[in-house]
Amino acid sequence: MAVKIRLKRMGAKKKPFYRVVVADSRSPRDGRFIEEIGYYDPLKDPVVIKIDGEKAKDWIAKGAQPTETVRALLKKNEALAEAGAQK
Repeated sequence: MAVKIRLKRMGAKKKPFYRVVVADSRSPRDGRFIEEIGYYDPLKDPVVIKIDGEKAKDWIAKGAQPTETVRALLKKNEALAEAGAQK
């Protein structure tokens, strides 16, 4: 099972809000997920990024691959640097 750390879109039309989730890569974007590890709100000023660094580190150690967007969010949140999983 290929596991990804990716964004799940929520919120109303034209008002996106994202949850950072760990999901099977075959699941739909907004479908089933394994665990929620944080959230991202691009509409706030400044942008709100809350990601549990410990959970992210654990999942990356288990082989989960973050998407490019989530990788950028982890770097901004400094959770990826803690995980030591820069690729």
